[in-house]
Amino acid sequence: MDAMGAIRAEFPEARIIVLTTYSGDVQVMRALKAGARAYLLKGLLRKELLETIRAVDAGQKRVPAEVASEIAEHATDDALTAREIDVLRLIAGGNANKEIAARLSITEETVKGHVKNILAKLGANDRTHAVTIALKRGIIEL
Repeated sequence: MDAMGAIRAEFPEARIIVLTTYSGDVQVMRALKAGARAYLLKGLLRKELLETIRAVDAGQKRVPAEVASEIAEHATDDALTAREIDVLRLIAGGNANKEIAARLSITEETVKGHVKNILAKLGANDRTHAVTIALKRGIIEL
């Protein structure tokens, strides 16, 4: 993302294609907001690379159907707040509510409230499920 920002800052007309294995909707949206004109999955490389290069050269944007579907599926979801993402990262690190509270200088009750919101927003059954969803969608990374 930083490289795209630097390239676009110096060359605003640059047409960037992201080639990755990550299909999470949050990752895709970050890339597109950073200036990518296309987002291509490595698994689809042979089939779509030439078409994607031509489309981007012609000024179009390209996102594979499976990635677009993932974006559409979560388009109306409530986004996690920055604090909820902090809590989720600490959950992913194996921290208990008490440890999270101490690290973020908040009360344990506040942590529990954040966890409740995270589970609801992600449609997760429990903390582990929330971490799995967040990793898949690109909300957090390990």
